[in-house]
Amino acid sequence: MQSVIGLLVLIGSVLAPQRQWMAPQAPVMVNVQSEEPVKLMLTDFTGRIISAENPELARLSSTQSVDVRQIFPDVLSRPGTYVLWMVPPAAEDVSQFGSTPLVIEVRRDTRPGAPEGPMVIHVSPLSLVSMQTNFGPMEMVFYYDVAPNTVANFLTLVNQGFYDGLTFHRVIKGFVIQGGDPRGDGSGSPGYTIPAEFNDRPHHEGVLSMARQGDPNERTGAMPRPEYADSASSQFFICLDYAKTRNLDRRYTAFGQIATGMDSVHKIADTPVQASRPEQPVIIESAKVIPVTQDHNPYVELMHQLTAAQQKLSEPTD
Repeated sequence: MQSVIGLLVLIGSVLAPQRQWMAPQAPVMVNVQSEEPVKLMLTDFTGRIISAENPELARLSSTQSVDVRQIFPDVLSRPGTYVLWMVPPAAEDVSQFGSTPLVIEVRRDTRPGAPEGPMVIHVSPLSLVSMQTNFGPMEMVFYYDVAPNTVANFLTLVNQGFYDGLTFHRVIKGFVIQGGDPRGDGSGSPGYTIPAEFNDRPHHEGVLSMARQGDPNERTGAMPRPEYADSASSQFFICLDYAKTRNLDRRYTAFGQIATGMDSVHKIADTPVQASRPEQPVIIESAKVIPVTQDHNPYVELMHQLTAAQQKLSEPTD
């Protein structure tokens, strides 16, 4: 009976932030709409459940507004990326979540010499991107935790229709496919650049990363200078073979990965090219931001991968 009740809760419930941006110590207000009792649960970005410091406040019997900070005061006072889920009252995990989960980013100031602690809080729906090409569809999930500004920029461009009708203009079999240039020749952008967010996510097959201007000094093994590191904008690439993309690690901003549709990626990679330009245009017919739902949540697999990677790093070495 509980699973049936839980399903009804999931169907009739909505979880939404009152604001997307707030000061670091401000209330983190969310609106909960539900015809049945529900419970709020918080996880880190790997899916690890974070215990509520005030669990009685996490249990809700009706539609109301809630300050998530009061439920998790210590956690939301520390920089980190968290996911807020709404589940049935008796749930022990988030598998029966209802409505779209919310990503709560407690951001720190990354500038040199900046004060410690949170700088600002950003709350947004956990989302993926559905991209349709003339070689087939693909779905993308994102590394909100290590590349928040890059993810936000990409999602904004998708929501604004920037990528619709553009192409994958560069294809190097066994290395990458690259797209997102309005000029279609590798020189275009939306007219601005974004700061680099180099991180520890490896450029494995299927990983999304940002294209940028190459620094001539990199040929000697040096890291790119800021004017080159911070030159990304809209162009992105999808990795094909880690044996060839390993050298991109920590030098390019990995910001997500393909969740489904690697067959489409491989079809694009196999298309005939002339000097890395496809002979047949590879067109991004449409790209849409899709909120996560219980029926479709590819972040489950991503969280499993991140957990496994953390466990591997913590294993003792000989």
